[in-house]
Amino acid sequence: MKELARVTIAHLPTPVEELPRLTKALGGPKLLVKRDDQTGLAFGGNKTRKLEYLVAEAQSHGAKTLITAGAIQSNHCRQTVAAARRAGMDCILVLSGEAPEMPEANTYLDLLLGAELVWTSLEARGNTLNQTYQEAEAAGRYPFLIPYGGSSPVGAAAYAYAVRELMAQGVDADWIVFATSSGGTQAGMVAGKELFGFRGQVLGISIDEEAAKFRGMVTELAKDVTKLLDNAKDITIDDVLVNDDYLGGGYAVMGDAECEAIQLFARHEGLLVDPVYTGRAAAGMIDLIRKDFFKADETVLFWHTGGQPALFAEKYLRKILG
Repeated sequence: MKELARVTIAHLPTPVEELPRLTKALGGPKLLVKRDDQTGLAFGGNKTRKLEYLVAEAQSHGAKTLITAGAIQSNHCRQTVAAARRAGMDCILVLSGEAPEMPEANTYLDLLLGAELVWTSLEARGNTLNQTYQEAEAAGRYPFLIPYGGSSPVGAAAYAYAVRELMAQGVDADWIVFATSSGGTQAGMVAGKELFGFRGQVLGISIDEEAAKFRGMVTELAKDVTKLLDNAKDITIDDVLVNDDYLGGGYAVMGDAECEAIQLFARHEGLLVDPVYTGRAAAGMIDLIRKDFFKADETVLFWHTGGQPALFAEKYLRKILG
């Protein structure tokens, strides 16, 4: 198996922990959690794994400035600027939304880490990102574009290797459940399942995309990962499991289900999940348990992808605390 060049940033392997009190409270299958919220880079999260390989790719091109895009509370952007600083690079973030009067949560951390922020609308974000790159290139800043969510074949490959890491930890889970959005994490896991022979099922709870179109994109990206690692696999759309029943009020709109999930994880296990990604995925998993989707004797591993800084955004604080 080909090993891609990487820089050492993440604290790996991340631990796997049992969730006995939450398991009992839900009366469902045995629950475990894989703590990728503890990858260690500026509050951690799943993007740190991807950035180990993406920063190495940028360095191979002689880059001095990382550029990426995301939403106003983007976990990916926070981790990208932190990775840039660790590598001695500058970072420009193209954020969709209006510049807040008082930055909070992830946006505050972006500024603390020294990111240059470019504000734009969601509709214009792609064009603004391209323009920002061109201006940085013209200014001799040697930019390197990190894709949205780090979801290129190089970034996604990090999660193929993560499946190998999980198997080396001796974890025998029937299901892996996690938040899926830009597709890189899920594509990597699907590729890793095929490459390393993981026997459980990989189920993404969609945060913002309808499954029909999204599954096709993940399928192609997963195939690209296996090609990149010199072991091409014939992955089909049937290998990509996505549940889109929990889109709620839309991206970054926290409803009652997410709020309940945040409280259940916190009050039964002292474990924090976020309002946008892991909270929504946890809410989906909890609902599936209540609907007996999983068998009582199965083991379900919740892969925690991070995002806790968003808990400190005022709009979420008010709802969570009632």
